[in-house]
Amino acid sequence: MAKPSSAHPALTALGAVGAAGVAAAVWGIGIERYLFAVRTVSAQALPTGSAPLRVLHLSDAHMAPWQHRKQDWLASLADLEPDLIVNTGDNLGHRQGLDGIRRAFDPLAGIPGVFVHGSNDVHVPSPRNPLKYFTGPSETQQEPEHLDTESMNDYFTDELGWMNLNNTAARLRVAGADVDFVGVSDAHRDWDELDVLPDALDALGARDDTTPLLGVTHAPYRRVLDAYVDLGADAILGGHTHGGQVCLPGFGAIVANCDIPLKQAKGLSTWMHGDRSVPLNVSAGCGHSIYAPVRFACRPEATLLTLTAREPVE
Repeated sequence: MAKPSSAHPALTALGAVGAAGVAAAVWGIGIERYLFAVRTVSAQALPTGSAPLRVLHLSDAHMAPWQHRKQDWLASLADLEPDLIVNTGDNLGHRQGLDGIRRAFDPLAGIPGVFVHGSNDVHVPSPRNPLKYFTGPSETQQEPEHLDTESMNDYFTDELGWMNLNNTAARLRVAGADVDFVGVSDAHRDWDELDVLPDALDALGARDDTTPLLGVTHAPYRRVLDAYVDLGADAILGGHTHGGQVCLPGFGAIVANCDIPLKQAKGLSTWMHGDRSVPLNVSAGCGHSIYAPVRFACRPEATLLTLTAREPVE
């Protein structure tokens, strides 16, 4: 009697690939996007002799009102007792997203902070083909629906006590010392107004060598990072990239959704421009579009960034 033939090797391989794809989807959609993490890093960025500054960097919550696990986790970050909060935008992911943001951020009230806008603080997200994300920077909707940005801004400024840093500069008293900031609105939508920053910084009054300057942006485009370095920034913080959101294990991000090098699409690195180099922290963010609910090899995160004094020059 003839023995039954085994499955064709190509069919076996195809089945294995399909099973792996299903497993990856289950992990990315059902598990990893809820594995919130605090990334703890430090960088020498402050003037010599400065006390350390603990910065809680939040980004890309893309909040919807039903996302209670994310809200609870964000609320728990108050236990870290940061000196400063830097929010690099895309807080809202739904028309009622501010309801969830309030639940998440209320415990942070009273901690000095600054914020800038991403486009999803202004425009309602819309369904789109998620595969287009991997073909290059996303395009602007023709006639986007607007969110209640004004109410979000009022909540941040009036109830949390944060400074609106969109296309301006600010000075805050943080942990007993002055800290200066420059910020822009979403460079991905060309809302950045870099030309206004020198005058805005001058309007703060005299600066000395003991006052650090932090640059804040939603989308870390090269033009923004270079401008901040030229202005004398001691460190730069950005978001927008989602760290790639769907990454290749062992390789990292395969797209950054802006012109930053892929190797700098997530985490702490060094940005070099001219004869200066400064620490750059790009948050992978803690959320995602409600129309692309997945994270793979890129856990949702917040960053506890401790800025320390630079070593004295001999």
